[in-house]
Amino acid sequence: MMRRQRRPTDRAAKEEGRRRHVSDHVYKRVEITGTSSKGTDDAIRNAIAKAGQTVHNLRWFEVVEVRGGIDGNSVASWQVTIKIGFTLDE
Repeated sequence: MMRRQRRPTDRAAKEEGRRRHVSDHVYKRVEITGTSSKGTDDAIRNAIAKAGQTVHNLRWFEVVEVRGGIDGNSVASWQVTIKIGFTLDE
């Protein structure tokens, strides 16, 4: 009797693809804080834009902390600390 070959599940196939993709790179990460008077999204975008002026090959970010400034009983500003990952030059 011949056995059917098992096909990987969708989840297993995605994980295998992710491992192949990630294992091809070496990443360094730095932690920075962006600010904005508009909101957290703008604070993140400001941080990434500023980092991109001096660091290249930016690949991902992770939010570490969110803080806000208060002025006159209302939100005046946002501070978002993120870790940014970038690939090292070959």
